[in-house]
Amino acid sequence: MQVRNLVVPYCSAPRFLNSKSRISLVKLQQQRLLHVSPRWKAHNSGNLLGLNNNNETQPTYFSRPSLPANTIIRFVPQQTAWIVERMGKFNRILEPGLAILWPFLERISYVKSLKENAIEIPSQSAITADNVTLELDGVLYTRVFDAYKASYGVEDADYAISQLAQTAMRSEIGQMTLDHVLKERASLNTSITVAINEAAQDWGVVCLRYEIRDIHAPDGVVEAMHRQVTAERSKRAEILESEGQRQSAINIAQGKKESVILASEALKSEQINTASGEAEAILLKAQATATGISLVASSLEKGGAAAKGAVSLTVADKYVDAFAQLAKESTAVVVPGNVGDISGLIASALSIYGKVESVQAKINSTKKALDSPSPANENDESDSAVDIKKTMLAGFDETRRNK
Repeated sequence: MQVRNLVVPYCSAPRFLNSKSRISLVKLQQQRLLHVSPRWKAHNSGNLLGLNNNNETQPTYFSRPSLPANTIIRFVPQQTAWIVERMGKFNRILEPGLAILWPFLERISYVKSLKENAIEIPSQSAITADNVTLELDGVLYTRVFDAYKASYGVEDADYAISQLAQTAMRSEIGQMTLDHVLKERASLNTSITVAINEAAQDWGVVCLRYEIRDIHAPDGVVEAMHRQVTAERSKRAEILESEGQRQSAINIAQGKKESVILASEALKSEQINTASGEAEAILLKAQATATGISLVASSLEKGGAAAKGAVSLTVADKYVDAFAQLAKESTAVVVPGNVGDISGLIASALSIYGKVESVQAKINSTKKALDSPSPANENDESDSAVDIKKTMLAGFDETRRNK
């Protein structure tokens, strides 16, 4: 009979122990049962502690799962390693496939699964660098890479690694503040994994990864964090609003600046165009005046006395028109230099008219010479001249009386 392959049930505490010792022993065994691997639980049966009314199977911490019996010919499953002992001493490791055992001399002492295993890390408390108590739990993923070390290097690899994960997590969190714990969860997981692998090498187990599942902070800290987030968001909103107002003011000022610049440029262009137009108009007027003067001078030079008489007639006509325009205005007062000498004024007008008359006489004489008019026509022309003189004198008298 292979005694080590049997499951040793839990026996009640001896009667010589007092009640406190019995309770302590039961609690100790219950705590150890929490860390028994699921594979061990599946291979055990019976109510080992006698505390379960539903007759559920709960193995003890030191119990082992039922191992394969030595039937000489065995088939090792894939991703499984069987440890064979010959006469109580390690002999070899059976790999997947056909295996032949010596009866009575060899036995299968350990069965190790080479698959990836997930170990649930129970919730535990840890204190951060800024003295905040957190409740954390996680999941640890491991795999056996050396069946010999996993069998003879540690009694229960899963339990040992779970305890190591808890201590490593407390150590890493104690070096970080709450903000870093919340922000750098990935780096925290990596640090815990590295710390576990440093100690788990001798156990033939490698930690693939560690994932923190939940982080619970005290209610007061959570409320403070919520207030901080609210204040931060309010601050960002105010900053964004002020930035928007600032940008709006800048845009408005920039628009006004560009508008003033464009208006000044438009006014400048308008003034330049106006000045250019006026200059061009003055130039054209000057050129026209110069051309007119040149033509008049040329006409005077070519026309001789007749042309000069025509010019005198034109000047006298404009002189009379100017006085007529001044006489129309009721508020205009014209005081000639010889206002006291009426005869002189009349003489001036008559002298102007005399020049006109002389010119007219020359023109008439020329026409007479050309046309040979009759004496009746000469009398008519002299009468018309007398009428013109009378009209001019009457006009000057009326103007004097009005003034």
